[in-house]
Amino acid sequence: MNDLVSIIMPSYNTGRFIKDTIESVLAQSYTNWELIIVDDCSTDDTDQIVDQYLTDDRITYLKNEVNSGAALSRNRALREAKGKWIAFLDSDDLWEPLKLEKQIAFMLEHGYAFSYTDYMIRLNGEWLPYVYTGPRVVNRRKMYDYCYFSTITVMYDREVIGLIQIDDLRKNNDYAMWLQAIEKSNCYRLPECLSYYIKHEGSVSSGKKFKLIKWHYKLFKDGLHKNKFESLVLTARNLFFGVIKKIVYKKKTTQIPSI
Repeated sequence: MNDLVSIIMPSYNTGRFIKDTIESVLAQSYTNWELIIVDDCSTDDTDQIVDQYLTDDRITYLKNEVNSGAALSRNRALREAKGKWIAFLDSDDLWEPLKLEKQIAFMLEHGYAFSYTDYMIRLNGEWLPYVYTGPRVVNRRKMYDYCYFSTITVMYDREVIGLIQIDDLRKNNDYAMWLQAIEKSNCYRLPECLSYYIKHEGSVSSGKKFKLIKWHYKLFKDGLHKNKFESLVLTARNLFFGVIKKIVYKKKTTQIPSI
């Protein structure tokens, strides 16, 4: 329980939220971490907000010279990471204070190299009344079926998974990372809600849904270099299992996080 955790955080114009996100890292009961923030040419006050925290030598702030997207920003942070454990927290999301401690203990107890936690969603300031879950074990087949978990819930052992670097995908780049990681290890669910996904946009319109289908296809075609037929089949399977995810893998809850 003393190994270093590298926390990967891309940022872009999240000055309104990144203070709370960094505070949720500082509040972790597990203190042997490094936070690597890669800013993607923000034009708001992100620099000024982050500067307040740079007296903590566990926090590194890198800035891209040109706007490059989340995929290349995460690639850069992963190349800089020194930890045995790799975790991910986007610059407007939050963790429970025991998140790192509990997840590392869970992985060490069972000998797991790749895991995720349950999570909740706050949409436009309102908590949705569900805890989002997933399969107990996500193997390679299930990972290709659908991305069952949120990026901010994931942790993996870099000594087993290795260095992940993905193509320049503007969407689904996190899913591309897990499709690499699953080649080295199954992914196991820690059935506790330890992560909070903060969404700021409204409901997805039908037009946006069509764009999401296109980005799924591009993930398989351009990101994983599958042929057109394979990419179409995998996209169709993703759509089907996405419906299953929304029906099966969420639990109604009346508990509202205090975080």
